[in-house]
Amino acid sequence: MNPLDRHPTDRILELVRRLYEVVSELERAFPGRKFTPDGHLVGSIGEVLAARRYGLTLLPASSEGYDAICPRGTRVEIKATQGKSIALRSEPEHLMVLLLKSSGNAVEVFNGPGAVAWQVCGPVQKNGQRQVSTSRLHRLMAGIPGTQRLSEVE
Repeated sequence: MNPLDRHPTDRILELVRRLYEVVSELERAFPGRKFTPDGHLVGSIGEVLAARRYGLTLLPASSEGYDAICPRGTRVEIKATQGKSIALRSEPEHLMVLLLKSSGNAVEVFNGPGAVAWQVCGPVQKNGQRQVSTSRLHRLMAGIPGTQRLSEVE
């Protein structure tokens, strides 16, 4: 079977690595310009990586308040970033935060009850969002018991 015939969810790490190879090539070709993937692209990559890793069922894009449902029925808000913070509009039932790497991998920054993260978010900004740093979320996750985290299915 041709490796390109595999389902895209089986190829996500390979596709993300290729995307970052193109970004690197563009940045070498145009010194001083950044071609960092951001916005919807990063969010969608995070969502499909989380769905694959944790066995989540994704909802249609831009669903209000959450992105997926886990096998036990919990609503999950998925945030992906390449930076140092994420923003939330409301308190999620469960929050999954992934830090995307150019290798195509994603590091789990936070995996736990949304209330834990919501309590430490900054004030509401003009756009209606509250910011929280990934380093703070990572420290918070150390205190979350395994029973309150989504388990990997791979």
